[in-house]
Amino acid sequence: MDAKFQNQLGPPAIQLAGLQIWAHGRQFPEAQDHSDSNWLNVTVHCGAKGAEVWVSGSIIQLSELARWVNACEEIYNTLSGRAALECMEPYLSVELDMEELGRIGMSVSITPELIEQEHKFCFEVDQSHLPSLIDSCRKVLAQYPIRG
Repeated sequence: MDAKFQNQLGPPAIQLAGLQIWAHGRQFPEAQDHSDSNWLNVTVHCGAKGAEVWVSGSIIQLSELARWVNACEEIYNTLSGRAALECMEPYLSVELDMEELGRIGMSVSITPELIEQEHKFCFEVDQSHLPSLIDSCRKVLAQYPIRG
């Protein structure tokens, strides 16, 4: 995506290392049932040294985001374990694995095209970045509460 498009998006709602997620609203804003009302329209970007991948669409369910933020709180409090954003739609997954001395191995699998492409980015982040990730996820969940 060009810089003009990225500027139009504004700041991402969620960001950690090379991952950015913009939340645009519910896929079905009028729906009230759990299955249809909790799909979130997003734009996701992940990039590192010479590579970047963009994905857009209703690829994250709010319940998936809630499970991820709860797992992030757990690994932050215990300084051990794993927190994964495991999306039903296979376009995005994020894994955070707590390592020694508060280091976190972060793995992002992202693709705009399931059949022809597979992209994986690996980052190392510090546990001190978790509070801002947790806060930004909680803000998205407050803006778009889980329905049904």
